[in-house]
Amino acid sequence: MTPREAMDRAEEVGLDLVEVSPNANPPVCKIMDYGKYQYEKNKRAREARKKQTKIVLKEMQFRPDTAEHDYQFKKRHVEDFLKNGWKVRATVRFRGRELLHTQLGKNMLARLVEDLAELAEVEQPPKMETRVMSMLLTPKSS
Repeated sequence: MTPREAMDRAEEVGLDLVEVSPNANPPVCKIMDYGKYQYEKNKRAREARKKQTKIVLKEMQFRPDTAEHDYQFKKRHVEDFLKNGWKVRATVRFRGRELLHTQLGKNMLARLVEDLAELAEVEQPPKMETRVMSMLLTPKSS
């Protein structure tokens, strides 16, 4: 039908004439309540966002000379993060001459992986970036 006829028909019914496919030959239009359509579309998008899972990344910082009690305390926090299903970036920061002893940081991260073996798996192995050595742990999939 002609565009004028379609507009008259939509006006009779009290709805809007919406162009569905402008690139088609001839263009395809639909008679609908456009406000209601927009509302429904936004509602579906909101529902989809609600069901979406967000990936949370937590970071725990260590030092090469972290004391035993402090290590245990931080390890417990990392365990809690992993139990919540969050990813954890474990970092060891080096200052000054500590940079000569990067094996201490590597040993600490290896110990952390060993202690959390039943909860976590290594997504990114220890990697040195400037003065920081870091690795990424993810919760083990059951």
